[in-house]
Amino acid sequence: MHERERHRIILSAVQERPILTVQDIVELTDASEATIRRDISALALQNRLKKVRGGAEALHPPQIGVLAARSFRADETVNSAQKRAIAREAVKLCHDGEAITINGGTTTFPMVHYLAQMRLQVMTNSFPIAEHLIKHSKCTVMLPAGAVYREQNIILSPFDSDGTGHFYARRFFMGARGVSPLGIMESDSLIIQSEQRLMRQADELVVLVDSSKFKTRSSLILCPLERVSTIITDDGIDERDRRMVEASGIELIVASTDRQEDIQQSPTVA
Repeated sequence: MHERERHRIILSAVQERPILTVQDIVELTDASEATIRRDISALALQNRLKKVRGGAEALHPPQIGVLAARSFRADETVNSAQKRAIAREAVKLCHDGEAITINGGTTTFPMVHYLAQMRLQVMTNSFPIAEHLIKHSKCTVMLPAGAVYREQNIILSPFDSDGTGHFYARRFFMGARGVSPLGIMESDSLIIQSEQRLMRQADELVVLVDSSKFKTRSSLILCPLERVSTIITDDGIDERDRRMVEASGIELIVASTDRQEDIQQSPTVA
């Protein structure tokens, strides 16, 4: 990631959180701690943020709560070929007339390109997914109630009464921050609250993760592996992670990234 892009991400994130630690920025940018410390110093010299012990602070700190999750823009170009391959395999599990839930994220988003000719009932908390399906598919689209988180392009609510309790889904398709023997990991408690509500309304949980997510860790566990029905990943998964998934009794679908397939892609919301 280039310096200019790192600086953009840092300045955007620091406007959303009271204090941004060096480790927070490392997770957002995948850069080293030394690089991030230099970035913070440079931005502080430009009077674009305040340098504080162990991190950075906005010149005018935000007044509302925000998510400890990477932005949609920061994630959408990472492992994009793998995400398209994973999404293609995920849509093969869908059948006309079914009701499904798709959680917001850059791994689930490419599903929209393969759903264009299908007729499904889709609950999603993602603005890009909802907009694309409304414009370019025959699917019925439903959104939950809640606050809009612009950086992640999702709708979340801390309350149970967000409308999702009235929707039943055959399958719930979701991404994740990481996958480990302890379970499916996420980076923010509000995201976990939302996903757990959606999980209760679905028969099967299908997790879409590129192979790098088996090496990523977070301090928050969304659910144990036993709750997951299927994991779809790319062919970069190593043998150790493959054995871990299969030993947990989870169906593992490995998407080939060598396959070339034309998709009719339309402009999306970023």
